[in-house]
Amino acid sequence: MEIQRIDPVNCSVARALAMVGERWSLLIVREALDGARRFGEFRARLGIASNLLATRLDTLVAAGVMRRVPYQEPGDRQRFEYHLTEQGQDLRPTLVALLEWGDKYLADPQGPSVIVRHRPADDDTACEEPVRVVLECAAGHTRLPPEAVYRAPGPGARFLDPARCTDHRG
Repeated sequence: MEIQRIDPVNCSVARALAMVGERWSLLIVREALDGARRFGEFRARLGIASNLLATRLDTLVAAGVMRRVPYQEPGDRQRFEYHLTEQGQDLRPTLVALLEWGDKYLADPQGPSVIVRHRPADDDTACEEPVRVVLECAAGHTRLPPEAVYRAPGPGARFLDPARCTDHRG
């Protein structure tokens, strides 16, 4: 029986990386999640060249990750703030997951440089416990070991024509 192979080009990971996979793009999103809104704030926080920042902000706006919101200081020309859209806000777990991975494998010997903590919004209870990303299946199972998670074809899967596929594994 021939096994159908999914077209690797039809991949949400590849599409996401095409949109936000460049280093500066995710760092801009990180700073926006921490409250940066204005061009100068991003430039100062990141130490990024103005032309590169402008290009990355344009890309994030065009992709729908951020939106431009006009503002004007008295006596100054109109400028724009950059606000995360829902799509941009939804990148938070991705950044927390990257931070967790980096802290585990790349942190300084003294430990991580930042810790993401829980700040409850609904009451005065200050939890302040560290936040972590948890994989959970639709049935609510958590603490999934790596071997218990796999990729399966979804409703949008496109399959390669077996006649055109060649196996290069030798």
